[in-house]
Amino acid sequence: MTPPAPLSSAKLAFIGGGNMASAIVGGLLARGFDAANIFVAEPWDVNRAKMAALGVKTTTSNREVATWADLVVISVKPQVTQTACQDMAAAWQEEEAGDKKLPLVVSIAAGITIDSLREWATTSGGRVPHVARVMPNTPALVGEGASGVYAGDDITAEERQLVTQILASVSKATEWVAREDLLDVVTGLSGSGPAYFFAMVEHLITSAVSLGMPVDQASRLAKQTCLGAGKMLVDSSEEPGQLRKNVTSPNGTTHAALVSFETSGFEAIVNKAVSAAVQRSVELGKK
Repeated sequence: MTPPAPLSSAKLAFIGGGNMASAIVGGLLARGFDAANIFVAEPWDVNRAKMAALGVKTTTSNREVATWADLVVISVKPQVTQTACQDMAAAWQEEEAGDKKLPLVVSIAAGITIDSLREWATTSGGRVPHVARVMPNTPALVGEGASGVYAGDDITAEERQLVTQILASVSKATEWVAREDLLDVVTGLSGSGPAYFFAMVEHLITSAVSLGMPVDQASRLAKQTCLGAGKMLVDSSEEPGQLRKNVTSPNGTTHAALVSFETSGFEAIVNKAVSAAVQRSVELGKK
């Protein structure tokens, strides 16, 4: 499988070689991207060895990958992001006399704003890279991710296409949002969302076990129910509300369960949970 242009000829670097970076690299390689065009900077020996085992180039130097790449993915923890950006700026400063275009910077560090990323990555000569922020989620690790993306007005159509193509290696849904604050909403919706479903399945299993079912049977049934419902949501042309109605007979078992949800304030519980995650994302960004 040949990657589409402009992805096919791009040199991609990753600062940080953890789970999300590994998922993206693995997805790219599975789509036929040339391992020789991927360079990963990772200080931890174990993570660096895992990346090297995929056939890509590795180093411990952020500066080395910054001067090599057409696009740099910052995939480190938020508290390390400033150092990573400053390392890149220092490396680019050493090339200041040249006319080489700065790489596009794509950050998956939660909460770190575009303005902060630009400030930290600006060279002493005043050159500022184009920056995009991505909020992926953990199902990307199995190629079923959902990602939200935001970039400033300076990003080009080709850069936008490149980011979309990279994310397509791990995300089945990639949504470009119109405002940066909407990435906090993406965090509360799809970023934290997998945990909501895990919690629901966890409680379904506990409930069935409390009613006498063996835990292994309850676990298998609950997991497959979640998977099957998710596939119906993705594959069907009908809205979630209609799918819910389709399986709800008047005064039947499902109706009884949904009435119980409503009585317990299920909608308010979900709204409160998503809002709490969004608010925490905003707080982390300010820190």
